[in-house]
Amino acid sequence: MPVETGVIATGYPVHAAWLGSSQVADASYCQELLADRDVDWLVVDHYALEWEWEKAMRPYCQRLLVIDDLADRRHTCDLLLDQNLGRRAEDYSGLLPASCRLLLGSEFALLRGEFAMWRPESLRRRRGAGLQRVLVTLGGGDKDNFTSAVLQSLRQCSLPQDCVIDVVLGAQSPWLEEVCANARELPWTVTVEKGVDDMARRMALADLVIGAAGSTSWERCCLGVPTLLLVIAENQYPAAIALQEAGAALLLPSAELPRALPESLALLLREPWRLDWMSQQAVGVCSGAGVSYLVKELLEAIP
Repeated sequence: MPVETGVIATGYPVHAAWLGSSQVADASYCQELLADRDVDWLVVDHYALEWEWEKAMRPYCQRLLVIDDLADRRHTCDLLLDQNLGRRAEDYSGLLPASCRLLLGSEFALLRGEFAMWRPESLRRRRGAGLQRVLVTLGGGDKDNFTSAVLQSLRQCSLPQDCVIDVVLGAQSPWLEEVCANARELPWTVTVEKGVDDMARRMALADLVIGAAGSTSWERCCLGVPTLLLVIAENQYPAAIALQEAGAALLLPSAELPRALPESLALLLREPWRLDWMSQQAVGVCSGAGVSYLVKELLEAIP
C-alpha cells in the first residue's frame, strides 16, 4: 500500500512525536473537556494531528477549523487556513473533503491588532529612510543561538557610524549573557532586550530587520519592513523562498552567514533604493486584516 504524502509507514503524521501521546489518547482527553459544552467551532493547530483525531472530535463540535502550513497530511474539516505566501488549493489535493472551504495565502495571516495599527506610521516613515536602525530578532526560540552568529558576522560589516542596532530575544531565551557579550564587541550603539511586548513598534521604527522566516515574516510584511532572512527550521524554507521571489526579503544561507550578511548589507548600502523597493514588495504581501477575514468566515457559517 503506498504511503500518503507527509505520513510515515505506520500511518501517523511525520511530526507525531510532537504530540506526546497517541492521537486516540489525546482525542479522548479532549472529548472529556468538551462533553458538556456547545461548541460552534473547534480550532485545531498542531502538526501532529490529522484526520484520525479530527474524526474523533466531530461529535463534540458543530464545525472544525484546521490551521496548517505544511499541506502534508489528511484532514477532515470544514475550513482550513494556511497563511503561507503562494499557497494554492492544488497543494491540498486529496488531503481534504470536497466540502472544505479554504483560506489560503499570507493575506489571511493571523496577526495581533497592533501590527495593523502601526502599519500607516511604518509606511510613512519608510520612504527614503536609509539604513540607520537595524532590528535583529530570530524568534522566540532561537535554540541554536543564531542571534550571536548574526552579531559576530556584523563585525565584518560597514554600517554607518551612527547606526543603532536593536536586538530582541524571546522571553525564554537562554542566550542573553552570550548575546550581550557579542553586542559589546560591535562599534555601534546596540541594545539587547528579552521578552518585549511592543514588537510592532520596534519593527515599525526599524529600517531593516535581520530575522527568521517564521510567522514574524507576515508581521514584517504588514509593516513594510525590508528583511534579511534566515531559515532556522526546516519547515521555514517554502515561505522564505516565496518571500525572496516576491522581493520582500533577501535570503541569507545560515551556513554561510559570515560571508552572506556583510555582502547583503554592502549591497543595500551601495544601492539604497533596494530598501524602498523591498518595502513596497513586502507591504503587498500582508495587510494585517487576516483575523477580521477569518472571524467573518466563522460567524457567517453559524446559523
